[in-house]
Amino acid sequence: MSKNKTVFVCNECGSETPRWSGKCTSCGAWNTLVEVIVNKKSKASTNKHMAGQTSKPVLLNKIVSGNEIRFSSGIKELNRVLGGGIVPGEMALIGGDPGIGKSTLLLQMAIKLTQNGIKVFYVTGEESVQQVKMRAERLAGENEDIYLMAETDVDLIIQNIHQINPQIVIIDSIQTLVTSEIGSAPGSVSQVRECAGRLLKIAKAKEIAVFLVGHVTKEGSIAGPRVLEHMVDCVLYFEGDNYNSFRILRAVKNRFGSTNEIGVFTMEGHGLEEVSNPSAHLLRERESSAIGSVVTATMEGTRPVLVEIQSLLTDTNYGTPRRMTNGVDYNRTAMLMAVLQKRAGLYLSQQDAYVNAIGGIRVNEPAADLAICLSIYSSLNNNEVSPSLLAVGEVGLTGEVRAISQLSLRVAEAEKMGFKSIIVPKQSLKNLKQKYVIEVIAVKNINEALRKI
Repeated sequence: MSKNKTVFVCNECGSETPRWSGKCTSCGAWNTLVEVIVNKKSKASTNKHMAGQTSKPVLLNKIVSGNEIRFSSGIKELNRVLGGGIVPGEMALIGGDPGIGKSTLLLQMAIKLTQNGIKVFYVTGEESVQQVKMRAERLAGENEDIYLMAETDVDLIIQNIHQINPQIVIIDSIQTLVTSEIGSAPGSVSQVRECAGRLLKIAKAKEIAVFLVGHVTKEGSIAGPRVLEHMVDCVLYFEGDNYNSFRILRAVKNRFGSTNEIGVFTMEGHGLEEVSNPSAHLLRERESSAIGSVVTATMEGTRPVLVEIQSLLTDTNYGTPRRMTNGVDYNRTAMLMAVLQKRAGLYLSQQDAYVNAIGGIRVNEPAADLAICLSIYSSLNNNEVSPSLLAVGEVGLTGEVRAISQLSLRVAEAEKMGFKSIIVPKQSLKNLKQKYVIEVIAVKNINEALRKI
């Protein structure tokens, strides 16, 4: 008779140790070791499940390569983030805060796919099939071709996958799945790792695209072992503000495409709507004239997005001035303020500064440096910047405005949105291959840019 074995598994890194301790010896995290009972018989069975079917070695020069076959998800913004569409056999993990729209996005995708004749198997471990049906009716996508199942046993799910033989499988969520061969609670490291491994095996063997919904921790990372993100082909994060309808889908890992693209959506009463022109959406409420407001063009993959940067400077009431940012990097903003004080002679040491990127979007690109500097200058002097002016450029510590990439796309987007002039780094002018209607103003340093406005 087999005897059960007790091990302690780290919730952060998944490493195992025979004894409990307050600190994980592998990743250094505190209070993350949990007790897991492992049956020896079950472990042998687990190895059998994880064994590959095609284990014979093949010479690399004998393998015939080719472009992967993709099919559309029915949602253009999702296709953009995935790299052009869904690849058969792909396993994707979608994480995000509760209520952000993960299940809504995948159900809308399932409805679009079935309308194109693709068989979809939707497994829910958190809701009943009646609840999923109600959501489908709200999305105006009632479709009898979607196979629904409320189940958490991964073995039963795999049996039904063999019977239904779908092209797409949606699991909502991976943290609810369990296997009876592991004596731990749902969502534990061992359960998540084992269930994901079995789904990965069937996805590769039958070339079924599997989409997993993942819970997130309070720090914003996907719950469960880190190995889960290494196992899947694509990791997507659905971001947004609960008080704003704006939603952004980002890829942090993608074996079949770029990780620089974003998908933009808005949450409406009937579901998620695609935003084909994020620049118009972000600038729709911008006032015709505002102090401390400057627009910049940031690149999200191959897509230029115009974002409004707002700054507010007030006299400080304390010995140390306050600095607050939202949507832009705090440390970089502090550095730019130091450059303005040292190189441009602006007196900022007694000013509280608040810098915000409007619309809930994060601007991490150095090309937004010049717009941040101009908005701070405008707020400090209480002068308006022309609403038809746009600024792009990286600012160095010596005050120089450095060259940026893909300037032609940024200028074309600014011209399309009706801007009359754009301030650009002088070093980037050589990248402009054609003439534009919009006035292109080239500057070498921050002082020259401040004089231009």
